[in-house]
Amino acid sequence: MERVLITGAAGGIGRRLRRLLAAPYPALRLSDRAPVTDLAPGESFVAADLADFAAVERAVAGVEGIVHLGGMAVENDWPTILTSNIIGTYNLFEAARRHGVRRVVFASTNHVMGFYRRRRRVGTAALARPDSRYGVSKAFGEALGALYADKHGLGVLAIRIGNVDDKPVDRRRLSIWIHPEDLAQLALIGLEHPSLGYEVVYGASDNVRGWWDNEAAFRLGYRPRHHGEDHAAEALAAQAKLPPDPIGEIFQGGGFCSMEFTGDPEERGA
Repeated sequence: MERVLITGAAGGIGRRLRRLLAAPYPALRLSDRAPVTDLAPGESFVAADLADFAAVERAVAGVEGIVHLGGMAVENDWPTILTSNIIGTYNLFEAARRHGVRRVVFASTNHVMGFYRRRRRVGTAALARPDSRYGVSKAFGEALGALYADKHGLGVLAIRIGNVDDKPVDRRRLSIWIHPEDLAQLALIGLEHPSLGYEVVYGASDNVRGWWDNEAAFRLGYRPRHHGEDHAAEALAAQAKLPPDPIGEIFQGGGFCSMEFTGDPEERGA
């Protein structure tokens, strides 16, 4: 594969993956609503709002693989989520189908499973328990990826990303953290694995406190190089300075669960 598109390239994860994917893909196409002005040699930019199908088609035309990071990356009101993550994700997959794209790496989120309790170890076969409208939109994206894989032959890897950073910064992130280099490894698996059809994996580094069974990723060859526990003392010291969150501390989704929560935590979640 030679021609790869990164959507959401102006965002924090997009900026990191650009650098890490530049070696295997020296002709990267970048897309976002916001301009990317610091283009490296071999990079090109195509502006596109995901809600504009014609613009998405222009961004997709001629590429072989897509790393789809674009859209709303946090909780928001329903009209915003609908436009960015429902309509926008449909436009991306449909444009990929029309233009013969071979692979899509879809940036899903741990918030698809946020209402599982922290004492549970959860694999990719478990039922979705989203903690937010944002989580619901990413569950939709996973389902859409499965449809396009099974009906149209597109290779799709959905990565339920934890928290991307150079190191975990609190107790929850000791369980869900992923180093950018490990995320780039998963993206490469999604773009290059020879027998990929449709798979869902968790985007996490080697975290001994992790809540997720990531057998699917390991089966595809994923070998994380970074270890959350290397940063445990610093993360736990930072945790001690945070205000308590009685709801969020029960569930894997953290603050996304406590946001707007009106239920009984003893009766809700899994």
